[in-house]
Amino acid sequence: MAVSKVPEIRNLKFDIDESVPRRWHKGGQAITSFFDNLSIFFPPGERFFIASLIAHRDRVRDERLLDEIRAFCGQEGIHSREHVRYNAMLEAKGYPASAMEARVRKLLARVEARIPARRRLAVTCALEHFTASMGHILLSDPRILEGAHPTMAALWRWHAVEETEHKGTAFDVYRAAGGGYGERIAMMLGATVIFWAKVVEHQLRLMKKDGIHLSRDEWTQLLRWIFADPGWAWPLLRMYADYFRPGFHPWDFDNRDLVESWKAAWHSQRTDADEAPSAGSAS
Repeated sequence: MAVSKVPEIRNLKFDIDESVPRRWHKGGQAITSFFDNLSIFFPPGERFFIASLIAHRDRVRDERLLDEIRAFCGQEGIHSREHVRYNAMLEAKGYPASAMEARVRKLLARVEARIPARRRLAVTCALEHFTASMGHILLSDPRILEGAHPTMAALWRWHAVEETEHKGTAFDVYRAAGGGYGERIAMMLGATVIFWAKVVEHQLRLMKKDGIHLSRDEWTQLLRWIFADPGWAWPLLRMYADYFRPGFHPWDFDNRDLVESWKAAWHSQRTDADEAPSAGSAS
C-alpha cells in the first residue's frame, strides 16, 4: 500500500460567471449537463462527508491521520464553496439547480437521521471511492475534457486532484472507528443504487430544461462519450469492483504521479502569473 502525503489546502477561486457559455463542453449540451449534474451533488455532499469524519475524530490516535482529517475538511470546504458558485451560475442560466440541490440535501438529512454514525462514515467511504475513481479517469485521459472551456476544465481537474489526494482519509478513519468489511460493502451497494439513480434523475431534468431530453443526437453523443469514446464507464467499473476486495485500500492503486504532474503545472502557472506584472513594468 502506498503512503499518501498529507494533502495541501489550496484556496482557489475560479471565474465561474456569465463568461462561461451554456454549452461549455465541445462534446455537446448533454455532456456539459453531465458535469453540471454532478456539481449539484457537491455542496450538500461535501458537508455530509466532513460531518461524517468529524463525528469519528475522537477515535483516531494517529497524529498523521488527524492532520489528514484537517486537510480533508479544508479541501472539501473549498470544493463546496466553489460548487455553490458553480450551481449559482447554473441557476442564473435558468436551470433548477437550487431545487435539485435542496432535494439532495433532504436525502442526506434522512440518511443522517436514520442510520448510525459509523454507517454514515461507510457511505462517505463509498462515495469518496466514486469521486476518486472518476477523478483518476479525468486526470489520466485528456479526452474527458478535450475542448472544454478553460475555466471549467481547470475547476474539474483541480477537484479531481484533491479527491485523489485525500482518497484514503475517510477509509482510514472508518478503520480507526472499528468499521469492517460487511458494513462497508452493504453501504457501498446502497450508495451505488441511490447515487446513480439521482445522477439519472438530474441528467433528465437538465436535458429537459434545454429541450434536448428527446434528442437522439444528444443521447447518442452522451452514451458514446460514456461507453465508447473515451468510454470512461469501463475503467470506472473496474475500480468499482476493486472496492469489494476484502483487503482493499484506496492507496493500493498508487496514482500520485497524476497529482504531481498537475501540481507541477499549477506551480508553473502561479509563477508565471506572479512574474507577469514585473515583466510588464520592465517593458
